[in-house]
Amino acid sequence: MEQLEKVLSTIDDFVWGPVMLLLLMGTGIFLTIRTRFLGWRNLWFALKSGLGKEARKKERGTGDISPFSALTTALAATIGTGNIVGVATAMAAGGPGALIWMWISAFFGLTSKFAECMLAIKYRETNAQGEMSGGPMYTMKNAFKHKKFGSVLGWLFALFAVISSFGIGNLTQANSITGALDQTFGWSPWIVGIFLTLLSLFIIVGGIKSISKVSQVVVPLMAVFYILAGLVVIVLNYKNIPAGIGLIVKSAFSLEAFSGAGVGIFVSSMMQALKYGVARGVFSNEAGMGSAAITAAAATTDNPVRQGYINMTGTFWDTIVVCTITGLCISASGVLYTPEVMTGELTGAGITIAAFESVLGPAGGWMVTIGIALFAFSTILGWEYHGEKAFEYLFKSHKYNMIYRVVFSLIVYIGATTTLTVVWSFSDIANALMAIPNLICLLILSKEVADDMRGFQPVIKASKRKKK
Repeated sequence: MEQLEKVLSTIDDFVWGPVMLLLLMGTGIFLTIRTRFLGWRNLWFALKSGLGKEARKKERGTGDISPFSALTTALAATIGTGNIVGVATAMAAGGPGALIWMWISAFFGLTSKFAECMLAIKYRETNAQGEMSGGPMYTMKNAFKHKKFGSVLGWLFALFAVISSFGIGNLTQANSITGALDQTFGWSPWIVGIFLTLLSLFIIVGGIKSISKVSQVVVPLMAVFYILAGLVVIVLNYKNIPAGIGLIVKSAFSLEAFSGAGVGIFVSSMMQALKYGVARGVFSNEAGMGSAAITAAAATTDNPVRQGYINMTGTFWDTIVVCTITGLCISASGVLYTPEVMTGELTGAGITIAAFESVLGPAGGWMVTIGIALFAFSTILGWEYHGEKAFEYLFKSHKYNMIYRVVFSLIVYIGATTTLTVVWSFSDIANALMAIPNLICLLILSKEVADDMRGFQPVIKASKRKKK
């Protein structure tokens, strides 16, 4: 097992090295510039569209679920342990400045998320059951002029998506739930594992409509619960907030290291913050990975661009809002520089729990634990749908979907009851392998994305004039 950990760690360092960071950030930057910053300029329109009354209806266009349900189901998959455990891990390994690089990657990730979701809706298909089937694999198959290349790239994406669904979407999440509940409340992992497995099976067997019904209720409630709890910690710790923000900024660009120890340490320290910030940011919001596009393809909409904007806001809510709450709580608490964290004795969720407990006492730990349980379970539900549709694509049939649902639910028990020290590295690797074909697709179709966004501008301008 120790040898496997070393091998996975080496592979993880390689796939999330400079080339991958450049591809992720570079694609987001390129798309943002090529679309003339329309994603940023229309962010307010996107937020209002996603939260408006019409987003909860299925009257405009065709699809399986409402635009709001598509957004919350995608958020169910993205708002997970990355928002609590991932942020803490990034800040511990890369310094507090990793949070700024999470923000930067998210701002450019907005356009990446828009592009992959819009294209997924534009090139989706209807399966034999009359359900929508879409995602980057269908985009590659249907949009590329070179059909053979598109089919091969789509098949690879689908394969990596299935693998990722069992890693990032299942084992990691279930393990985080039982670990947190055992640490805080002393609940037996195998009992929790049985409960999680049965609950997952009960919801998942019903397919996307069952998952979306749960997600559109659970996701807003859990997000509001965690945000309010985090704001309480921040308000009670208000005296340390300016120092905490200053620490984040200094660490991101290594100003102290630059002035005191030269360019070498400056570059090395900044690269650490950049690496962990971007890697954990993508792990959290999944912009550029293409996973959210699979759920977006199920949305009822009259225009792919409209739903692309709605799903784009998932990156904003996930990273700019929820991850920021976690990051500010940790930075202002000073917990990063305690002996327990410096020596590696306290890691992951333990860091966030310690930050909340520094202000709220044991109640803070309970809040984080409940947050982890809710976030992680919703991720299991959202990722099941992602993996199921990728599985359907690989076998070119929906007939085996029920088998996938049952197997996926049973694996929840394995993740919940087994100590998986290699899960995080495995998940990082699977994320990278999944992102590569999707990013290639976005670059190839970037002109089409830009043209469609510009073509939708009159609709946005008309809606603004109508409200005036």
